[in-house]
Amino acid sequence: MHIVIAPDSYKESLSATRVAEIIKMAFVNHFPEAKYSLLPLADGGEGTVEAILYAKTGNPYQTKVLDPLLREVDANWGIIDDGKTAVIEMAAASGLPLLSESQRDPCITSTYGTGQLILAALDKGVNKIIIGLGGSATNDAGAGIIQALGGKLTNIEGQNLPPGGLALTEFDRLDLSEIDPRLSKVELIVACDVNNPLCGLNGASHIFGGQKGADESTRYALDSALMHFASKIETEFETVCSSKQSMGAAGGAPYGLSIIHPKLKIVSGIEFILNELKYDVIIQQADLVITGEGKMDNQTLEGKTPLGVAKIAKQANIPVIGLCGVVGDESDQLRDYFDAVFPSIQSLKSLEATLQAASNSLYHTAVSVAAVTKMQFK
Repeated sequence: MHIVIAPDSYKESLSATRVAEIIKMAFVNHFPEAKYSLLPLADGGEGTVEAILYAKTGNPYQTKVLDPLLREVDANWGIIDDGKTAVIEMAAASGLPLLSESQRDPCITSTYGTGQLILAALDKGVNKIIIGLGGSATNDAGAGIIQALGGKLTNIEGQNLPPGGLALTEFDRLDLSEIDPRLSKVELIVACDVNNPLCGLNGASHIFGGQKGADESTRYALDSALMHFASKIETEFETVCSSKQSMGAAGGAPYGLSIIHPKLKIVSGIEFILNELKYDVIIQQADLVITGEGKMDNQTLEGKTPLGVAKIAKQANIPVIGLCGVVGDESDQLRDYFDAVFPSIQSLKSLEATLQAASNSLYHTAVSVAAVTKMQFK
């Protein structure tokens, strides 16, 4: 029997690698002779670097950069393909995990650290850079990235703009004369799992601003700032368009990147990563696929990791089990892609206690699922 275990992380508690290892440990109790293929995954957010390095045996690096509040932090990234391709994730430099809830404020948080990671990759002489965009704490349309790479954003008085999304309200001119020239010579790919435009009620500020610390009035102010920024930019750069799909990902980071790299490629995070890791080849001989994430609900069906895994498995007529922390109330459509979905939370606890118990809860649930699975495969 061949079992493929391909989960995403359980946010704020277990990495995708740890999730895969726990599930395997539980299933070995009932299927000791089975072949196991562990494929920890991510959809562009936190864990993207780890997932790709795990599968492609790349080289990890750590660089000191500035976090969303411009404090020094060590950010992990990696290089694969014999030194030709760098893999970066925004979450490592500009992500929500770097801030406590009280520190989250998209009015002032910056993507500057992500720009520094791009510089570190350029210093290694790569010819391709992959950036996973999920989990950002920012809403500055990639302004910080532009500044880190040498661009200047100024107000009507010629003064440099301060960091943060709200500062874009005062934006007047963009000077790209000192942008690092090496950037134009590399292939730049961003992987994300959302299709939102930059501005409007379905844009970066209104849809994602709340989880980054913005109340309703602040979301309107941030959206207005992005609209002003886009209006000024698109008067000068006719090839840049704020209404394109995915420009609102990661607080608008693809928008800023498209300004300084017109050939920017935007791809579905999970589809790109599954292709990079040759997932379709790995499961060809599989008898069972197990996937999951911290919470599975209708949002899972909007391009999250478990959906990407399940789609390919279903095309190959392989049964798929979802193991997660919580199953959402609106989850009926999950049945169209998953043969079964099991939540692992064992009892009512505080959030802190629940997160601390995640490993134990997942293990015991996976043991029960393995027992039921064994009956099916007898």
